[in-house]
Amino acid sequence: MARAVAVAAGLAAVLVSMLASAATAQMDSCSGDLPASLVGNYSGMACQPVWNNFVLRYQQDKNKVLRVVLSTMYSTGWVGMGFSRDGLMIGSSAMVGWMGKKGLPHIRQFSLRAKSGSKAAVVDRGFLVSNDHDHTVVVQQAKIYVAFQLKFNYRLSHQHIILAFGSGVPVKNKLTKHQDKTSFTFDFTTGKTFADGAFPYGLRRAHGGLNLFAWGILLPIGAILARYFRRMDPLWFYLHVGIQLAGFIIGLAGVVAGVALYSKIQADIPAHRGLGIFVLFLGILQVLAFFVRPNTDSKYRKYWNWYHHWAGRLVLFFAAANIVLGIHVGGSHDSWKIGYGFNLAILLVAVIGLEFMLWTRWSKNSNSTPTY
Repeated sequence: MARAVAVAAGLAAVLVSMLASAATAQMDSCSGDLPASLVGNYSGMACQPVWNNFVLRYQQDKNKVLRVVLSTMYSTGWVGMGFSRDGLMIGSSAMVGWMGKKGLPHIRQFSLRAKSGSKAAVVDRGFLVSNDHDHTVVVQQAKIYVAFQLKFNYRLSHQHIILAFGSGVPVKNKLTKHQDKTSFTFDFTTGKTFADGAFPYGLRRAHGGLNLFAWGILLPIGAILARYFRRMDPLWFYLHVGIQLAGFIIGLAGVVAGVALYSKIQADIPAHRGLGIFVLFLGILQVLAFFVRPNTDSKYRKYWNWYHHWAGRLVLFFAAANIVLGIHVGGSHDSWKIGYGFNLAILLVAVIGLEFMLWTRWSKNSNSTPTY
């Protein structure tokens, strides 16, 4: 019995030692130094273990250039990192690196067009934009480092990634069948990895869409009605109240979606979150102000008017700034940027034109417009 206990204790100690070694190896994978030939162009990057012994180092600059160093254990064959628009291998583009049979490094882009066949992976094709002189492959201490730089039209956030490796050395740029592969969604802003299908894309679209429609369209329209259409009394007032209330409720739903999204992905975007809280706070104050509105003949009415007008302008200004920030940090496609930019341009042109007409009318009429 004592001998069995001793054996069990010995096995447990070995297991703990193995787990500690594995954890240390994973930490060392990011804490270890890059090869000297990569330090100049690829130092100071974020680092994240992503799959088995694959380690991803990455950095995006202000010009939307993504620098990547993908490293893993290596003896022979090829290592690749694919970028997919939908999480599928077919239709994606991959950067693949290997050491040739003569000891020369190779790195090329491949367009992945089928699961098998001679045209499954077509070299020097794909949607990734890069310069060949920015790429390099280094093998050092039984590890391969595949380093490359890619130019995007938008800032990457959540991106479908495919990792794969094969044991056969490519001949004439013909990839052999992969030995193993994986796919996942990688958040380039937080370094978090999500299994494909696990990232809440629908929740992110709901958060962006609801807030853009509420704070970026409905509420500005309601404010325009209150300032420029008071001659349509009392219709302007009921439209203003109705539209602003609907906009606030929809915007509140967008904020709730944002809170739920944050609880799932824990995105570290303090500026966007802080502006959102500030805008919501001002919006709540505007709603509460409606219920304490003094009568038109009250001596406090002019102070209420002053507060209500300027608080409303602050809400719209910071809401617009936060929408732009959200589109940027969310890595939204150009359609979001073009759509909101077009909407903002229409609103600005309308406000400038209506403001000119209002001041022209005021200059001809000494009577001030009624307050509310």
